[in-house]
Amino acid sequence: MKLNYKRTIMIGFAFLSICAFWQFYDNEIPKILKYSFGLGETVTGAIMALDNVLALFLLPIFGALSDRTNTKIGKRTPYILVGTALSVIFFFILIQFARPSGNLVFFMIVLLLLLVSMGIYRSPAVSMMPDLTPAPLRSAANAVINLMGALGGVFTLVMTMLLLNSNGDESQTNYTPLMLSIILCLVISIIVMFLTVKENKIKKQIEAEGGLHSLGEEISNEEKEALANRGKKLPGDVFRSLVFLLLSVSFWYMAYNAVTTAYTRYVTEVWHLEGGSYAGTLMIATVAAVLSYIPIGKISSMVGRKKVILFGVALMSTCYMAAAFMNTVSGIINIFFALIGIGWAAINVNSYPMVVEMSKAGDIGKYTGTYYTFSMAAQVFTPILSGFLLEHVSYRTLFPYAFVFSTLAFFTMLMVKHGDSRPEAKKSVLEHFDVDD
Repeated sequence: MKLNYKRTIMIGFAFLSICAFWQFYDNEIPKILKYSFGLGETVTGAIMALDNVLALFLLPIFGALSDRTNTKIGKRTPYILVGTALSVIFFFILIQFARPSGNLVFFMIVLLLLLVSMGIYRSPAVSMMPDLTPAPLRSAANAVINLMGALGGVFTLVMTMLLLNSNGDESQTNYTPLMLSIILCLVISIIVMFLTVKENKIKKQIEAEGGLHSLGEEISNEEKEALANRGKKLPGDVFRSLVFLLLSVSFWYMAYNAVTTAYTRYVTEVWHLEGGSYAGTLMIATVAAVLSYIPIGKISSMVGRKKVILFGVALMSTCYMAAAFMNTVSGIINIFFALIGIGWAAINVNSYPMVVEMSKAGDIGKYTGTYYTFSMAAQVFTPILSGFLLEHVSYRTLFPYAFVFSTLAFFTMLMVKHGDSRPEAKKSVLEHFDVDD
């Protein structure tokens, strides 16, 4: 049985569109809130946490709804089409009417509707891959999906570099060309997916080939073991390791998300960059992360997950502190951000598998949900706390703030004593990109 790469790439266009939008959201919405509406950093941080708050509710709701949907065009496709259409409409209104109006209430209403629209199709888009991929091939397929998502983020960063110009006044930035390019990316991506991915037809084909479980099929010994273990408590020492790992997850997300949320304002206020000139640095971090997945995967199989995570956290902490002392942009900042990307990849490749390793086989879903709860809670809290420090102390607190929480993650990670079995060598190059989204 071989993975259908063409079909998986076509499925991945939905995730590409999602990542293209979120790259814009994370980079530019904070700048709009600050420079177009004059909001303080604390309030801006609270608003930027809104998408993570909504995600805690919207993603499981629409994921579950799409599970129970059955139409002529499939389970997930209707949500992807409706969500994309609404997102395009509200994105256009946000940039062309709400922002120029200067009316914050109008802007916030449209932004909220836009976030809800994106929430409609985020879970269904991610769920389509396992729906339409035989179980043994989902690891490699998820790698393809992650690569497609990275391409979406890089697309927005490149368009930002080419199309965004503030002409010395951030409040007068012309977002129309960039917005139109992202809308075009969303529309083309979903059209390509819709025309090439026929959910019902593909699912029937895979079921006929025996790649997906069907009703009445005898479950495997592994699944029987999972059912038997479901609901059992973890041993005390394993539970302590899990707690320290989840604390580590929170701390490194506190650090990383603070930087990604505030970076575009930091470079304007501290390093005096204008328009989309920041995008090159972020693109270097993204590309470095993608290129490092393969060597990190190989190293993890040799020395173990915990050591690689500790290396990644230490590398990021060092770069955060080094960046704190920089007074202007130079080529060295690109090196620091490339190293940050490598460090983040070292964490992402290994952290979630350690949670799975510690969980009982029957409760993987439960502990996966706990993992996401800790990571999402950190991303809700950190924009507000870091924003408060930016506003009431100094912009210079950003990288020391990231250093402190990243260092805390290092020490809590030292307390993790389980889940560190060395992963098996990957069967193919693409499986190295199979990381937590």
